[in-house]
Amino acid sequence: MRPPAQNAELALLLEVAGTPKPGNVDRKRDLPELRFDHFLAGAVGARDGLEMAANGASVGPAFERAVEGMATQGGDNTQFGALLLLVPLVRAAREELSQPIVESVVEGTTVADAAAFYRAFEHVDVFVSDPPAGMGPLDVRRGSDAIPALEERGLTLFDVLDASVPGDDVAREWTHGFERSFLAAERFADADGSASDRAAAVFLSLLAERPDTLVATKHGDAVAREVTDRAAEHLERDALETDPAAVDAFADELVDRGVNPGTTADVTAAGLFIALERELLDV
Repeated sequence: MRPPAQNAELALLLEVAGTPKPGNVDRKRDLPELRFDHFLAGAVGARDGLEMAANGASVGPAFERAVEGMATQGGDNTQFGALLLLVPLVRAAREELSQPIVESVVEGTTVADAAAFYRAFEHVDVFVSDPPAGMGPLDVRRGSDAIPALEERGLTLFDVLDASVPGDDVAREWTHGFERSFLAAERFADADGSASDRAAAVFLSLLAERPDTLVATKHGDAVAREVTDRAAEHLERDALETDPAAVDAFADELVDRGVNPGTTADVTAAGLFIALERELLDV
């Protein structure tokens, strides 16, 4: 069995290799300034941070190191959100990869972890919405400049993400026991085909049940809901089966429109890691 850091790297690679994943980079599609090979390089670059988490480092420093390594490729941000899910999952796997254990990992984060999270934003350009009311001094786009306010308020990394939940489903995973990530892992066991084929099918199933928060942030709630409704139309009832040609056309259309359900891809990567750790996928 592979060690957790290797499975996390493999999860990142399998996620981007899955095709078609409407609106996202995959092995058949690039975005104008973000290519498939950037994601491959990002996954490899993140390895040192994932190893830190596997060896018991705190979540914040391990995450910052993973992002720093990811950002060495030429496409800027490739897997920031996915790493924010994978690092605590890898850390939990030292003991047991279960929802109660990963909940204890994230709830046990510190102010220092939060400071490292803010520094991570200095390594890469991440698209985020405006901060909630009263959180202006803690805008993550300020990077290290926000750390004094963070320390003054005594906010842990869990606290910061808890405040981000209304508009960010990666943050929601942190505060809801990684429920969609574990659900995705179960779906990998039920899907057919290769691991990358299953990645595409599970991605579509996740997109079909919940509007993507990155799409909502960039394009508005109406577009996010439209994308989810159309994804649902491509799924067979109670099955992870699709019409490949129709989903391909949908994928091309979203790429042309610049609509990128990246948060759904992040959750898919987390689900892949859990499935690999639980040996639900034969790779």
